[in-house]
Amino acid sequence: MATNKALDSTIKVLDTTANPAPLGLMGFGMTTVLLNLHNAGYFELSAMILAMGIFYGGIAQIIAGIMEWKKGNTFGTTAFTSYGLFWLTLVGLILMPGMNLGEKASLPAMTAYLFMWGLFTAVMFFGTLRANRALQFVFLSLAILFFLLAARDATGSASIGTLAGYEGIICGLSAIYTALAQVLNEAHGRVILPLGQVK
Repeated sequence: MATNKALDSTIKVLDTTANPAPLGLMGFGMTTVLLNLHNAGYFELSAMILAMGIFYGGIAQIIAGIMEWKKGNTFGTTAFTSYGLFWLTLVGLILMPGMNLGEKASLPAMTAYLFMWGLFTAVMFFGTLRANRALQFVFLSLAILFFLLAARDATGSASIGTLAGYEGIICGLSAIYTALAQVLNEAHGRVILPLGQVK
Protein backbone atom coordinates (compact mmCIF):
# COMPACT_ATOMS: atom_id res chain seq x y z
CA MET A 1 0.00 0.00 0.00
CA ALA A 2 1.37 3.37 -0.99
CA THR A 3 2.04 5.77 1.83
CA ASN A 4 0.17 9.04 1.70
CA LYS A 5 3.02 11.52 2.12
CA ALA A 6 0.63 14.41 2.65
CA LEU A 7 -0.85 12.69 5.70
CA ASP A 8 2.47 11.41 7.07
CA SER A 9 4.35 14.70 6.87
CA THR A 10 4.90 16.69 10.07
CA ILE A 11 4.74 20.45 10.11
CA LYS A 12 7.13 22.12 12.55
CA VAL A 13 6.55 25.73 13.52
CA LEU A 14 9.48 27.77 14.79
CA ASP A 15 8.51 29.94 17.76
CA THR A 16 10.16 33.32 17.23
CA THR A 17 8.19 35.20 19.89
CA ALA A 18 10.00 36.80 22.82
CA ASN A 19 10.34 35.24 26.26
CA PRO A 20 7.55 36.81 28.39
CA ALA A 21 8.95 35.61 31.74
CA PRO A 22 11.19 38.65 32.40
CA LEU A 23 8.20 40.98 31.98
CA GLY A 24 6.12 38.96 34.43
CA LEU A 25 8.97 38.63 36.92
CA MET A 26 9.77 42.35 36.77
CA GLY A 27 6.11 43.28 37.28
CA PHE A 28 5.97 40.98 40.26
CA GLY A 29 9.40 41.82 41.66
CA MET A 30 9.29 45.61 41.55
CA THR A 31 5.77 45.79 42.98
CA THR A 32 6.66 43.31 45.72
CA VAL A 33 9.75 45.29 46.76
CA LEU A 34 7.78 48.55 46.96
CA LEU A 35 4.89 47.07 48.94
CA ASN A 36 7.27 45.40 51.38
CA LEU A 37 9.29 48.55 51.90
CA HIS A 38 5.95 49.84 53.21
CA ASN A 39 5.46 46.67 55.30
CA ALA A 40 8.93 47.13 56.76
CA GLY A 41 7.94 50.65 57.83
CA TYR A 42 9.84 52.86 55.37
CA PHE A 43 6.86 54.78 53.98
CA GLU A 44 3.07 54.89 53.96
CA LEU A 45 0.70 52.96 51.73
CA SER A 46 -0.04 55.41 48.92
CA ALA A 47 -1.22 55.74 45.34
CA MET A 48 2.30 54.81 44.21
CA ILE A 49 1.93 51.25 45.48
CA LEU A 50 -1.68 50.99 44.32
CA ALA A 51 -0.74 52.14 40.81
CA MET A 52 2.10 49.62 40.66
CA GLY A 53 -0.31 46.94 41.86
CA ILE A 54 -2.80 47.71 39.11
CA PHE A 55 -0.55 48.36 36.15
CA TYR A 56 2.81 46.59 36.58
CA GLY A 57 2.13 43.94 39.17
CA GLY A 58 -1.37 43.34 37.82
CA ILE A 59 -1.85 44.05 34.12
CA ALA A 60 1.75 43.39 33.03
CA GLN A 61 1.75 39.97 34.67
CA ILE A 62 -1.58 39.07 33.08
CA ILE A 63 -0.14 40.04 29.67
CA ALA A 64 2.90 37.85 30.41
CA GLY A 65 0.60 34.98 31.39
CA ILE A 66 -1.31 35.26 28.11
CA MET A 67 1.98 35.27 26.22
CA GLU A 68 3.05 32.12 28.11
CA TRP A 69 -0.25 30.51 27.09
CA LYS A 70 0.60 31.18 23.45
CA LYS A 71 3.91 29.39 24.02
CA GLY A 72 2.13 26.37 25.53
CA ASN A 73 3.62 26.96 29.00
CA THR A 74 0.94 25.90 31.50
CA PHE A 75 3.09 26.74 34.53
CA GLY A 76 3.93 30.24 33.28
CA THR A 77 0.34 30.90 32.29
CA THR A 78 -0.99 29.84 35.68
CA ALA A 79 1.70 31.66 37.66
CA PHE A 80 1.76 35.03 35.91
CA THR A 81 -1.98 35.29 35.37
CA SER A 82 -2.72 34.26 38.96
CA TYR A 83 -0.24 36.65 40.55
CA GLY A 84 -1.36 39.46 38.24
CA LEU A 85 -4.89 38.90 39.50
CA PHE A 86 -3.56 38.70 43.06
CA TRP A 87 -2.30 42.26 42.75
CA LEU A 88 -5.60 43.43 41.29
CA THR A 89 -7.59 41.75 44.08
CA LEU A 90 -5.27 43.23 46.72
CA VAL A 91 -5.82 46.73 45.32
CA GLY A 92 -9.54 45.96 45.20
CA LEU A 93 -9.52 44.96 48.87
CA ILE A 94 -7.97 48.32 49.71
CA LEU A 95 -10.10 50.54 47.45
CA MET A 96 -13.51 48.87 47.27
CA PRO A 97 -14.66 49.61 50.85
CA GLY A 98 -14.05 53.33 50.24
CA MET A 99 -16.21 53.09 47.13
CA ASN A 100 -19.06 51.45 49.09
CA LEU A 101 -18.45 48.16 47.30
CA GLY A 102 -18.40 45.89 50.33
CA GLU A 103 -17.18 46.05 53.89
CA LYS A 104 -13.49 46.28 54.74
CA ALA A 105 -12.05 42.76 55.05
CA SER A 106 -11.60 41.64 58.66
CA LEU A 107 -8.27 40.33 59.94
CA PRO A 108 -9.57 36.72 59.94
CA ALA A 109 -10.69 37.21 56.32
CA MET A 110 -7.29 38.62 55.34
CA THR A 111 -5.58 35.76 57.16
CA ALA A 112 -7.56 33.26 55.07
CA TYR A 113 -6.85 35.23 51.88
CA LEU A 114 -3.10 35.34 52.47
CA PHE A 115 -2.95 31.72 53.67
CA MET A 116 -4.65 30.49 50.49
CA TRP A 117 -2.15 32.42 48.36
CA GLY A 118 0.65 30.91 50.43
CA LEU A 119 -0.75 27.42 49.91
CA PHE A 120 -1.06 27.99 46.15
CA THR A 121 2.51 29.30 45.99
CA ALA A 122 3.88 26.40 48.05
CA VAL A 123 2.39 23.91 45.59
CA MET A 124 3.61 25.96 42.61
CA PHE A 125 7.12 25.84 44.12
CA PHE A 126 7.22 22.12 43.28
CA GLY A 127 6.71 23.09 39.64
CA THR A 128 10.03 24.96 39.72
CA LEU A 129 12.14 21.98 40.79
CA ARG A 130 13.07 21.19 37.20
CA ALA A 131 13.65 24.85 36.28
CA ASN A 132 16.53 26.78 37.89
CA ARG A 133 17.66 27.69 41.39
CA ALA A 134 16.82 31.38 40.98
CA LEU A 135 13.17 30.65 40.15
CA GLN A 136 13.01 28.13 42.99
CA PHE A 137 14.17 30.82 45.40
CA VAL A 138 11.53 33.26 44.11
CA PHE A 139 8.67 30.82 44.72
CA LEU A 140 9.96 29.48 48.04
CA SER A 141 10.54 32.97 49.45
CA LEU A 142 7.12 34.06 48.16
CA ALA A 143 5.38 31.16 49.91
CA ILE A 144 7.16 32.12 53.13
CA LEU A 145 6.12 35.75 52.62
CA PHE A 146 2.43 34.87 52.27
CA PHE A 147 2.53 32.68 55.39
CA LEU A 148 4.28 35.43 57.37
CA LEU A 149 1.68 37.98 56.28
CA ALA A 150 -1.09 35.55 57.23
CA ALA A 151 0.57 35.07 60.64
CA ARG A 152 0.78 38.85 61.07
CA ASP A 153 -2.94 39.25 60.48
CA ALA A 154 -3.80 36.21 62.59
CA THR A 155 -1.80 37.40 65.60
CA GLY A 156 -1.80 41.19 65.15
CA SER A 157 1.97 41.11 65.65
CA ALA A 158 3.75 44.21 64.30
CA SER A 159 7.12 42.45 64.58
CA ILE A 160 5.95 39.63 62.30
CA GLY A 161 4.72 42.29 59.87
CA THR A 162 8.12 43.98 59.87
CA LEU A 163 9.88 40.63 59.41
CA ALA A 164 7.53 39.89 56.49
CA GLY A 165 8.45 43.25 55.00
CA TYR A 166 12.16 42.49 54.95
CA GLU A 167 11.57 38.95 53.71
CA GLY A 168 9.34 40.36 50.97
CA ILE A 169 12.05 42.79 49.87
CA ILE A 170 14.41 39.83 49.44
CA CYS A 171 11.73 37.90 47.54
CA GLY A 172 11.05 40.82 45.20
CA LEU A 173 14.74 41.45 44.57
CA SER A 174 15.21 37.76 43.72
CA ALA A 175 12.47 38.05 41.08
CA ILE A 176 14.11 41.17 39.63
CA TYR A 177 17.45 39.35 39.49
CA THR A 178 15.86 36.35 37.75
CA ALA A 179 14.20 38.63 35.19
CA LEU A 180 17.28 40.71 34.42
CA ALA A 181 19.49 37.61 34.23
CA GLN A 182 17.26 36.24 31.47
CA VAL A 183 17.29 39.57 29.62
CA LEU A 184 21.06 40.08 29.83
CA ASN A 185 21.96 36.45 29.13
CA GLU A 186 19.79 36.48 26.00
CA ALA A 187 21.05 39.89 24.87
CA HIS A 188 24.72 38.82 25.15
CA GLY A 189 24.28 35.21 24.06
CA ARG A 190 26.16 33.97 27.13
CA VAL A 191 25.78 33.77 30.89
CA ILE A 192 26.18 37.22 32.42
CA LEU A 193 24.12 36.51 35.54
CA PRO A 194 23.85 32.82 36.47
CA LEU A 195 20.41 31.32 37.15
CA GLY A 196 21.67 28.05 38.63
CA GLN A 197 20.45 25.64 35.99
CA VAL A 198 19.26 22.28 37.31
CA LYS A 199 21.21 19.36 35.84
